[in-house]
Amino acid sequence: MADKQDGSRPEPPPRPLDAIDRDILQILHTDGRASIRSVAERVHVSRANAYARINRLIEDGVIRGFGARINHERAGQGASAYITLKIVQNTWRTVRDQLRTLPGASHIALVSGDFDVLLLVHTPDTRALRELVLTRLQSIPEVLSTRTLLVFEEDDLETEG
Repeated sequence: MADKQDGSRPEPPPRPLDAIDRDILQILHTDGRASIRSVAERVHVSRANAYARINRLIEDGVIRGFGARINHERAGQGASAYITLKIVQNTWRTVRDQLRTLPGASHIALVSGDFDVLLLVHTPDTRALRELVLTRLQSIPEVLSTRTLLVFEEDDLETEG
């Protein structure tokens, strides 16, 4: 397969997921630390089958990784905000690469509508948030404008069982 323009290898076409694959995804989505044995028992397959399916889901890029869900406030990041960005046309990849390096950047999305990019950040306090927006973001040449939406309270729906 030929490399994409950004130098990465293209992903293979997705294989269809059956009911067992979807059940495995739901279990791991709820509890990324679930053991192979536990997953196998809950979906009624052998451990070897569960292990092979999970590895296939990882290799196919369906499962992108495993991680902890963090309470940002308790972790010392008490200021959260969604920041919308308008960017120069056709600069998404450049902007995305720069946004990935920002401290506290948690989620980046290219979107349609009145703005181009939606960025979720978590910072220690509003002073750090101000620095991030006024110094770091607005110094990116491809960023035309920003709008900051402070998060007063949030619920992580992924933690709901």
